[in-house]
Amino acid sequence: MFQFWGDGSQAAMDLVDAVKVRSTENFNWTFIFILAVVFYVYWSEINKKNYDAVVAGLALYGVHWLYEITNAIIGHFAGYPLWTVSNDSTTFILLIGVSWELSMMFSLAGIISYKMMPTDKKKMFGLDKRITVTIMMALLFALFESFLAGTSNHSFIWVYKWWGVLPVFITTYIPFFLAANFVPSMKPKNKKIFLICLWSLVALLLVILIPMGII
Repeated sequence: MFQFWGDGSQAAMDLVDAVKVRSTENFNWTFIFILAVVFYVYWSEINKKNYDAVVAGLALYGVHWLYEITNAIIGHFAGYPLWTVSNDSTTFILLIGVSWELSMMFSLAGIISYKMMPTDKKKMFGLDKRITVTIMMALLFALFESFLAGTSNHSFIWVYKWWGVLPVFITTYIPFFLAANFVPSMKPKNKKIFLICLWSLVALLLVILIPMGII
């Protein structure tokens, strides 16, 4: 049920080679429903003036996009990306490592993490509560990804034997949730600078690399 490391098998490579990025073959109406849910959550937070929750969401989501772009670049030049989503597990693949459903989940993950932090505690288990929640969320997501990697429809495909749940936990999910939990604590000017620079870089990379056929 759980897969903790890539197996380097030809079968895994074949699955990656079969992925059709931005194909509409499996497209269905759940795409629209999920988008509506995301809009509802963000506008609800904005209407309540919970701007730090929105910042948390956008911070993690922007970092997520940088990682997905980097993963796609690795796949283009190295032959295989670090992680891949399969055609059978999604209605639409945005980049080789991220499906629509997964991406929309990450658009909400930062808000969820931010809201999970206790409001009346400065420390949890002797650590800054932001650090503690970061570790807890990163561990949860890494374990769930190992479950997805072991599913029969190959929701996640890991090719490289050295890539798996531990590097995912340390190098991917820790930075994701650090962004969600720490950026809202920045000074207002620094929050704006962080988000503007982050999302400008994401937009620039997408505009350049997609037409070039790199991602």
